[in-house]
Amino acid sequence: MNHHPFLAHFTQLARYNAWATARLLGAVARLPEVEYRRDAGLFFRSIHGTLNHLLVGEHHLWFARFAEGSSPVVALDAELEPDRARLAERLHAGAARWEPLIAALPDDRWAGTLDYTTMRGTRACLPFAATLAHVFNHATHHRGQITAALTAVGSKFPELDFVYYLQNPSQP
Repeated sequence: MNHHPFLAHFTQLARYNAWATARLLGAVARLPEVEYRRDAGLFFRSIHGTLNHLLVGEHHLWFARFAEGSSPVVALDAELEPDRARLAERLHAGAARWEPLIAALPDDRWAGTLDYTTMRGTRACLPFAATLAHVFNHATHHRGQITAALTAVGSKFPELDFVYYLQNPSQP
């Protein structure tokens, strides 16, 4: 039975990630297509490009590394899902996969390493728990970029800070 001290913390981060993803995608869904695909000056240019990057990074690369021990190769700016609605569905579904994965981890896994091959083809060996924290931090970073783009076009969006989740995790 899994009782590692990291379990509760990372379960909470996985739940927050799913909560924040759902809230952000709800706001993005109201955005006109032209604003959704417009170059907003983000690292991955548009809101669509940034959401595709989250699909690539969080779900295609990192989830495969953690869940399967595989090291997929895909460009970080790849458009894995051109369809806006389908992209949102895939991001929702992907965010929902982290909590069950975390729950299934054996206690000794948290102190171990994550060994994988980088996109440049080199081997990496990183602390498992810290690298998992990176996944959730990375998603928060890009959600912040998207909320900045939403602000720039005058679109409203919900509060996504972690403390708001802690205050009311059941509020969509």
